[in-house]
Amino acid sequence: MTISVPALVIRSCTFRVGGDCFAIDADRVTEVIRESRVIRVPLAPEGVLGLVHLRGRIVPIIDLAGRLGIPRVPSRATGTHLVVAVQGDHYGMLVDEMLDVIDIPADRVEHPTDAAVSHEAVVGVFAASEGLVHLLDPERMIQSLVRPRTPTFARHGALHG
Repeated sequence: MTISVPALVIRSCTFRVGGDCFAIDADRVTEVIRESRVIRVPLAPEGVLGLVHLRGRIVPIIDLAGRLGIPRVPSRATGTHLVVAVQGDHYGMLVDEMLDVIDIPADRVEHPTDAAVSHEAVVGVFAASEGLVHLLDPERMIQSLVRPRTPTFARHGALHG
């Protein structure tokens, strides 16, 4: 008797930005927000559209199209935001359309060469029956936008100078 071992799968949230299909590991996605009001932030890094207030949490909204080099559509700022957890913080990524949650067989993911993709956040490509699905690493997507945190020091007494 032979025992078949199921292939590892990556449960992924798929979405469309521009004409392309992308996916993020579903374990990283905390929720999907539709039509929320984005508050612009003066002097925010390029790629940050603004902030949304989400049940007591301030969440930066990332322009996914801009980060991926996809032409921007002016009305995109009020679209669908895919909220992901990265290093204990939450970030919203603006997408054009949420598609579905799918299981992607890990052994069918092609890992792109540097010449094959123009963005370091694309960590794999899956050939689905409907077309290519680009797998994104959300940490790589936001790493250049986020400043490293500095430790918070508790102050005791008066500050003398």
